[in-house]
Amino acid sequence: MLLSNDVVKVGIAQMDVVKLPKTIRTSGLGSCVGVVLYDEFKQIAGLIHVMLPDSSLGRADTMNVAKFADTGIKALIDLLKLEGVQSFKLKAKIAGGAQMFQFTSDKNSMRIGPRNVEAVKNELRKNGIPIVAEDTGGSSGRTIEFNPATSKLNIRTVNQGVSEI
Repeated sequence: MLLSNDVVKVGIAQMDVVKLPKTIRTSGLGSCVGVVLYDEFKQIAGLIHVMLPDSSLGRADTMNVAKFADTGIKALIDLLKLEGVQSFKLKAKIAGGAQMFQFTSDKNSMRIGPRNVEAVKNELRKNGIPIVAEDTGGSSGRTIEFNPATSKLNIRTVNQGVSEI
C-alpha cells in the first residue's frame, strides 16, 4: 500500500501529472469524467476531472480550462508534452459520466454524464489518442486511482466495490 504522500489528489475541474513512484487519484466522479492519459514506457500519467462537455457553457472572463472536455484534454496533453511525453504515444482510460439523477423530462441539458462521456471521446479521437479501457455510465459515483508503474486504473464505485481496468 502506498503512503498517502505518494498519491497526488486531483480535485473537481483540476488536472495534474505524476511520475513514479507516485499515483494519481480523483474522487467524486458522478456525472464528471476522469480522464487518464499515460505513456506506459515513460511511466508518466496525467489525470483531469472534467465537469462539463463544452467551454461554451462557461463564462469567458473566468475560464478554468480543466473544467471542460474540449479545453481540458488539450491542456493535459500540453502538460504531458512539457514532461517529455510524445502525444502519439499516449493512451487513455476513462471513468465516470454517471446519470446521477432520474429526470422525467427528455431534456438533453439534464444528461450531463452521458454528454461528458461523449465530449471526452470526441476530444480524444480528435487528438488521435486511443481509449484502451473505460468504466462509464450507470448511476453511481466513483473514485479512481491510476498507477503509472502498472498502467492500471483502480475504480471504487459506490455500492459496487472495487474493479481494475
